[in-house]
Parts: sequence; structure tokens; C-alpha cells
Amino acid sequence: MVTDPIADYLTRIRNAAMANHRIVEIPASKVKLEMTKILFDKGYILNYKLEEDDKQGIIKIALKYHPESKKNAIKHLERISRPGLRKYVGVEELPRVLNGLGIAILSTSKGVMSDKEARVQKVGGEVLCYVY
Repeated sequence: MVTDPIADYLTRIRNAAMANHRIVEIPASKVKLEMTKILFDKGYILNYKLEEDDKQGIIKIALKYHPESKKNAIKHLERISRPGLRKYVGVEELPRVLNGLGIAILSTSKGVMSDKEARVQKVGGEVLCYVY
């Protein structure tokens, strides 16, 4: 039984990247799928696929590596808001990760989005994680 599914999602990606795995399988949910779409759109992962099964489905994520150095595109994944301490920000205090080089993933009233999209749409929300 996982008490924090988003932390489990980030940990699975982090562990697969450290072990140089090409593909990681994660139990699916709507929030995890939206987070995966953001990682794909921003170029942190190579590809993803949702496989449906009887229960909840599985998200298969193909991790992205540099061709020569074999370094992963994701250097750091950090969970910010957690079940014991939620972190909410308004549109004025939206975080800038590595001065704009990284992204923050937020859960807003208009859906899950990156910090840059939240600035454009002028919405705040719960800061789920930082990626760079």
C-alpha cells in the first residue's frame, strides 16, 4: 500500500535513471499521466505509453539519455508538497527552478501544468515537484 503515489512515481523514475534502465513501468493514475505528459513535452523523457488492464493500467516511460556520455536527461527530481505538509503558492510566488532552466509541476484548478504555463494562465496551486 503506497501512501504517497506521486512520491512513488518520482522514486521509480529516479531509481530507473540511476540504474540506467531504458524503460520504467509505473501504476497509472490521471495525475501521474498528466505529469508524464509534461515531462515528455519538456523533453525530459523519450516517450511514454499507457497500457490499460483490468485494474488501473500501467504507464511505460522510456527514459532519455545522452548518446555519448550516457547521462540521463533528468538530473534531479524533488517532491515538494507531501501529504504531511502541503505547499500551495499563489500566482505571485510561483517558483523558478534553476532560474528558469528547470520546471516545477503544479496541480492547479485548471489541471496539472508546469510553472511556465501557470504564469501564462495566471493561476496558482499546489507545487508537486521540481525537475531539472
